[in-house]
Amino acid sequence: MKPAPFAYLAPETVEEALALLAQHGDDAKVLAGGQSLIPVMNFRLARPAVLVDLNRIASLDGIAEHDGAVRMGAMTRQRHAEQSALVKERAPLLAETLPYIAHVQIRNRGTVGGSLAHADPAAELPAIALALESRMRLRRASGERWLQARDFFTGLFATALQADELLVEIEFPALPEGATCAFEEVARRHGDYALMGVAVLVVRDGAGICRDVRLAYVNAGPGPLRATRAEAMLVGQLPDAEAVRACADVASQELRPGTDVHASSAYRRHLARVLTERAIHRALAGRAT
Repeated sequence: MKPAPFAYLAPETVEEALALLAQHGDDAKVLAGGQSLIPVMNFRLARPAVLVDLNRIASLDGIAEHDGAVRMGAMTRQRHAEQSALVKERAPLLAETLPYIAHVQIRNRGTVGGSLAHADPAAELPAIALALESRMRLRRASGERWLQARDFFTGLFATALQADELLVEIEFPALPEGATCAFEEVARRHGDYALMGVAVLVVRDGAGICRDVRLAYVNAGPGPLRATRAEAMLVGQLPDAEAVRACADVASQELRPGTDVHASSAYRRHLARVLTERAIHRALAGRAT
């Protein structure tokens, strides 16, 4: 299929792109890697009158360290992030997760910011942003703002981005001392969307007591979700197998997975319970920062 007719604009600076978005408003769509938008347009599920292509804006691409955090331009290709030594060192949970995203050919074109702005609940990067308590830098012609990941994602394929705003940068904060992490997912085949996935971050003190626990899920509801009640069960505890199992049971009940042709809600809850237990044990066995 072919998309409906549209005007194509290719600005070369962020300022030009923002001016175009301010001019065209809801009639415009932003093109990043195109791995989600173009198929949707081909099926005519989206019919933008104007397509604003960001691929000529060099300033939106790049990875750098900032006060111990990793800052990443929204147009950074997923494959670039996957191969980055800085990401491996400073954001190991992100580095572990990136190879699960589709296939190499997709990651060569797909962008980190594009995936976050698309906000597909079955995508891995929104859950990672939530687990790492990332911040998003949004710009419009009149100024900019920073949003926490928990405030950025607002629902099914929905974010706090306004029609005249661009996601220009993502910050992955420095991990707390004593942090370990793990990611687990199940898909029918490698590269398929996950039936269920979980990102785990655990922070322990010198005595092994949990001081912070984060459990963020893929394909568990209308957007990326954190199982906050389950997280609280391990905080202040010296976690053993029984505590981890109880935490995983509660987490599976907090989620809101749907039923579709690939899996039932009950099966996804079962996967969540198994993957949560597995990922927590892996995180607890990992090397702390």
